[in-house]
Amino acid sequence: MTTTSERPPARQVSQRVSQSVFDGSRLRVVLLVDVNDGAQQQFLEAYEQLCSHVASVPGHVSEQLCQSIENPSQWLITSEWESAPPFLAWVNSEEHVRMVRPLHGCVRDTRSLRFHVVRETGSEAPGTAPTAQLQASPRIGDGIIRHALTFTVKPGSEEVVAKILADYASPEPRVDDTTRLCRTSLFMHGNRVVRAIEVRGDLLAALRHVARQPQVRAVEEAINPHLEQDRDLDDPDSARVFFTRAGLPAVHHVTTDHGQGAEGERHALYYPARPGEGMRLAELLAQRDEAAAEDPGSPVLRSTIFQRDEIVVRLLDVRGGLDADPARVLGLTDARQVADLTTLLDGEGAVADGVDLRHVVELARMEPITDRCSPDE
Repeated sequence: MTTTSERPPARQVSQRVSQSVFDGSRLRVVLLVDVNDGAQQQFLEAYEQLCSHVASVPGHVSEQLCQSIENPSQWLITSEWESAPPFLAWVNSEEHVRMVRPLHGCVRDTRSLRFHVVRETGSEAPGTAPTAQLQASPRIGDGIIRHALTFTVKPGSEEVVAKILADYASPEPRVDDTTRLCRTSLFMHGNRVVRAIEVRGDLLAALRHVARQPQVRAVEEAINPHLEQDRDLDDPDSARVFFTRAGLPAVHHVTTDHGQGAEGERHALYYPARPGEGMRLAELLAQRDEAAAEDPGSPVLRSTIFQRDEIVVRLLDVRGGLDADPARVLGLTDARQVADLTTLLDGEGAVADGVDLRHVVELARMEPITDRCSPDE
């Protein structure tokens, strides 16, 4: 008879947090791969090279490669990680982008899924860290998947790009019977663009649906000459690498009690982190958001934190605007919290103690370009 593993539980997370990578629980990553006919050996060689490298990545525990017994072209790669942050640091790195490129030429399709481990039965898995934790309890989501893309445009082209991004026809919100686009919000900070989307259903299906829309393709082609990173949307490898680098995953989402069903102004704040400090900065902001969710006086109704490398963005629904209560908007209610945040910020954001928090908000504020909801949301 098997028994439930008796590892210590992960840190209890507030029920107001519907998504977070910061609770310390183990992560299971599943990659579904459909290999091109005749490319099995090429795929295996590329996988072996990648596998030998990832084994030395901090936080990596184990790896399995499985082949379908029904369709030999279908493969399953699973890996276990001590927690989500080390995996995200690896999968979002330039090193990872280079390492997986040999796989692109031998696969038709891939799908990556990431799961926190909630329950476990049986004996210890070989190689499992003895202190590994399980997610304390399942989260109650709100049915919305949040994702963002970010990229930079050539300095001097910001006005032209903003106009192109604002003047487009919204795509059909219905993707299929189970998936629909709920909201798209675009912001700029200097020459950096952030496009945040909210989806009910299948995120990958929604992204593919949007990419196929003629009006969206026209916008992408129009901004191509202004991008700092070249791309060719007619070249699958070029497009894949661009959107891989542009991906800005949501790492934390919180909704306050007073935010349930309430509407506020949508804003975005950009926090450039010091080199190597992006994940720490995102976690600090997540902790402040979680604490603020318990404060009935907080003007923040909802907050989503997106992070990749040194880029950290908070998407906020705020009651009364950003300037009404900057300390609570920023989640900074004492001097220690200000110091903790600013020591992780790079450039202009690294302000000194005692600075007017309105100045911090102004430095981080992103310019809204467009914010569109589907009719029934």
